[in-house]
Amino acid sequence: MSNHSNLSRRNFLILGAAAATATAMTGVAQVTNAPAAKFERKLKFGLVGCGKRGAMIGSQFKAHGGFEVVAVADYFPSAADATGEKLGVPANRRFTGLDGYRRLLASGVEAVAIETPPYFHPGQAAAAVDAGVNVYLAKPVAVDVPGCQTVTQSAEKATAKKLCFLVDFQTRATDLFIEAMRRVHAGDIGPIAFAEGIYHCGCPFSQYWDELAKNPHDPEARLRGWGLDRALSGDMITEQNIHTLDVISWAMNRPPVSASAVAALTARRKIGDCSDHFTCMFDYGQGAGVTFNSRQFEGYDTTPSGIRARVFGAKGVLEAECGGQVLIRGETFFKGGKTPGIYREAVAANIAAFYRNITEARYENVTVAPSVQSTMVTLLARTAAYRGETYTWDKLLKNTDRLEPDLKGLKS
Repeated sequence: MSNHSNLSRRNFLILGAAAATATAMTGVAQVTNAPAAKFERKLKFGLVGCGKRGAMIGSQFKAHGGFEVVAVADYFPSAADATGEKLGVPANRRFTGLDGYRRLLASGVEAVAIETPPYFHPGQAAAAVDAGVNVYLAKPVAVDVPGCQTVTQSAEKATAKKLCFLVDFQTRATDLFIEAMRRVHAGDIGPIAFAEGIYHCGCPFSQYWDELAKNPHDPEARLRGWGLDRALSGDMITEQNIHTLDVISWAMNRPPVSASAVAALTARRKIGDCSDHFTCMFDYGQGAGVTFNSRQFEGYDTTPSGIRARVFGAKGVLEAECGGQVLIRGETFFKGGKTPGIYREAVAANIAAFYRNITEARYENVTVAPSVQSTMVTLLARTAAYRGETYTWDKLLKNTDRLEPDLKGLKS
């Protein structure tokens, strides 16, 4: 992540808005067609990051049928061995340590899924593209602005090298969300007045509290509990809350002008340096604002909770819940439906799209720019919260601050 060049404001905004529209309009064809039952070509696939989600992603790549899982990498040998055994990867192709991903990239893989803590995403994706490997990247794409710029540049390089680069957002690969957004952008709810979003849940990293409390300076303990480390995760608003903020960003179809926010670690145990709640106000200009709040502590059965967004327009309202109901109420009604299988079904759709894009030489890589923009929206709010000021999008684009975790003591 050491070589970040600047991305001009004009090009960044054009890329973000154009690709957001392109994803909404053309993403259906890319992510909703069922994969063929038989595949003439099997792609050699490697998995970087063998935690719980990484193991699930690896299993879905194997189940797709068009990929041969030939290598895995994880810092921890136990994780690499457990997932490697599950996926049928030989012991000599299970790479470990911080540089294990480099050995995986040099092992002859044609495609790689990167499911590591977000801090590592820009550098690992850039290395994959440099090695001539197609990239399937988890969200968020980065934890800071220089990292976002690196991912944008890597995607541009991938297109030039005729490689595919896909960012795995589940809502953008779900038919009901795609159709609802098509209707919003077509004007079915009229001019947008305001929107609101929430991400309410408990702490998904509570199993690491005791270990980190006993060993707060142990680098391996911090890496295991990476979601409690701001530099490794980007904080909860970037690592987790991006799901809701991406839906809102998709609906608004442009970046915000500014944001103000507050955040703190108040309700859960004082472990790590991430907040456990955010309250944000985004100004989208043209009289439109977005409110957002989140928590990572017990809600005592209050409702609604979960991952929800509502977008209010002059002629209707979009209601969208990840895993729940998606519909439009108003002059033009869209019944929509529920999305209980979004996390596995949308991943399967994205993997199928990734395979088709590679084998059919589709190198537009349209998922990257809107994913970068949504990551930047979270960075805007995080910066506003920790600086205690209203922070503008223009300032954010010029921000060169980097989050750097302490990796001393970790094995290469």
